Amino acid sequence: MKKLMTLALAAAMMLGAATGASAIDFKAKGQWIMSFDYGMHGNFGESKAKNNSGFKNEDEFEARQRVRLQLDAVASEALSGTVFFEIGDQVWGDNDNGGALGADGKVVELKRAYIDWMVPQTDLKVRMGIQGIALPSFTTNASQIMDDDVAAISLNYQFNENVGLTAFWARPYNDNAGYKSSDAGSTKWDNYMDNMDMFAVLLPLTFDGVKVTPWVMYAAMGPGMFDNFAKEPGNAWGRASAGMQSGFKGTDWNDSYGNAFWAGVTGEVTYWDPFRIAWDVNYGSASYEDQKMNREGWLASLLLEYKLDWGTPGLYGWYGSGDDSNPKNGSERMPVVSANGNNGFSNFAFNGNPYIAREGVLGTNMTGTWGIGARLKDVSFLEDLKHTLRVNFMGGTNAPKMAKYIRDYGNPYEKHGVSDVAQYATAYDPIYLTTEDYALEVGLTNTYKMYDNFTVMLDAAYVALWLDDSRSTWGKNPMANFAKGGDGVYDAWNVNLSFVYSF
Repeated sequence: MKKLMTLALAAAMMLGAATGASAIDFKAKGQWIMSFDYGMHGNFGESKAKNNSGFKNEDEFEARQRVRLQLDAVASEALSGTVFFEIGDQVWGDNDNGGALGADGKVVELKRAYIDWMVPQTDLKVRMGIQGIALPSFTTNASQIMDDDVAAISLNYQFNENVGLTAFWARPYNDNAGYKSSDAGSTKWDNYMDNMDMFAVLLPLTFDGVKVTPWVMYAAMGPGMFDNFAKEPGNAWGRASAGMQSGFKGTDWNDSYGNAFWAGVTGEVTYWDPFRIAWDVNYGSASYEDQKMNREGWLASLLLEYKLDWGTPGLYGWYGSGDDSNPKNGSERMPVVSANGNNGFSNFAFNGNPYIAREGVLGTNMTGTWGIGARLKDVSFLEDLKHTLRVNFMGGTNAPKMAKYIRDYGNPYEKHGVSDVAQYATAYDPIYLTTEDYALEVGLTNTYKMYDNFTVMLDAAYVALWLDDSRSTWGKNPMANFAKGGDGVYDAWNVNLSFVYSF
């Protein structure tokens, strides 16, 4: 009996040792946001009761919340898995997203899910799965071409302390129309070749006081991506459809193969710290069989800032190529896949708010616009209290003549004004601004770190918009809710109060 007990104890010890050797270390991260907005004229219209505040059919005052939870299962430095869930945004009182009485909404979303592993005996790191992919940006800290979650395989290798290499293959769209044929006369399924595949290579270079990242990216697009063979909007509707086409298709359908190419050089100089210079120079083109659907252009930005004890003042500017006066040769705006990052130049006009406050009243990206701005960043005179003030003046770079060609995607015979462009977001993101149109943005962001993991943010923003309603520009377009019998242009504004717990 004694020998049996000894053997059992030895077996248990061996089993315990084996279990310990393969133990998984679980790490949790998360964020709770409670957000309260009050604002008007989000679409630069009058904001009557019939269309509420102009912020996507919202009331002037809205309360919402969002929860994000991330779980990392770490086996070793060479192997781990991550799953990232998002619950919300939930608008308080809205039954569709679980915010009404009784709650119980089905609002849990899979934001990211991937595995990280290293090739044995090398420093090559591999990430597979749904992950955040962002092209480099040193000025806005958010790529104006691609910055979003996407299914991908990414590789990262550091040759030495100065040279690294990153490459990825991503598939934003595929098989979204279902295995069916909506057109009785068609021999092809609606989802036939509706995929989009992207391939990119980045070369981060780091030296004493200097960082430079040249990069290139190619995308292959199937003929069913934008308009399937049932002559219906394809699976890229809502994101790439707003940034990869010209917007001047007329009554034709974009059902051909497409090719897109981008290249850029981004970087920063901190050699004269606390003085910092940053730049982004990007070029892109998207081509199809029908030339009028093509899109090709560039966007460059520059940032100068000086860090002081009490804050960081800075000056910046950007310029993006715009359309010429010929719709038959396509668009001269840079193509965009999805610019869903937090733009450091703007919290309200573009996508720049770090939480879930209202944003992007002009659009998600800065293509087809120019602008200059000044900011005082992270100004602090009291402990744990910071302020950031921004002032931006901007305009469009598109030819005024092109305003009369703005059309609705679903009804190409109907002309649409700026308000409808903002609402439907077809191929005009940001809002289509000509060289005769201008906007002014003023924003103040205040953050108070109440506890180590708890932040309160008060953000106030205002955008004034001036549109040319002469016959040479928007005067030949009905401009719903604006000029020529409409309600005119109203300035957009919003105040947000957010409570954020992060761990």
